[in-house]
Amino acid sequence: MKTRSRKKPAPAPLAAFWDTSAVIPLCCYQTQTSQANTAARNYNMQVVWWSTIVEAISSLNRLVRETYLSASEHKQVMQRLEHLRSRWHEIQPTGEVRDLAERLLAIHTLRAGDALQLAAALVWCGNRPRGRYFIAGDTALSDAAEKEGFTTVRLRP
Repeated sequence: MKTRSRKKPAPAPLAAFWDTSAVIPLCCYQTQTSQANTAARNYNMQVVWWSTIVEAISSLNRLVRETYLSASEHKQVMQRLEHLRSRWHEIQPTGEVRDLAERLLAIHTLRAGDALQLAAALVWCGNRPRGRYFIAGDTALSDAAEKEGFTTVRLRP
């Protein structure tokens, strides 16, 4: 009698909230690219804030203006970003996100955009961040995310 080898089922995707500062190194080479790629393999379900795409496009266009990327590289990078975008889950702008961002600005040293990122992450996890992952390359945002209860994955330069 022939026995069939059973394939191990693929592990369930592990979700994490990704700040724009962690998405950019997935699109183009930066000092954090290796760390970001490792995080993408480990946390392959990306959750992002609604404006992440706008922030990412802004950053990538700035890299072209500052001549870190050529026009042809920019085209490839934008294709990578669009691929990521097709797979990620976006937290939409709501009154709850805005209200949480206002609270976060009162207690953490954050810029408005970072407060909205962290507020979106809190909405994603139903305000229960314990055991949830937050990936960022921004120190102040990572510090605030930890204080809020997230497990942070810090992309270091």
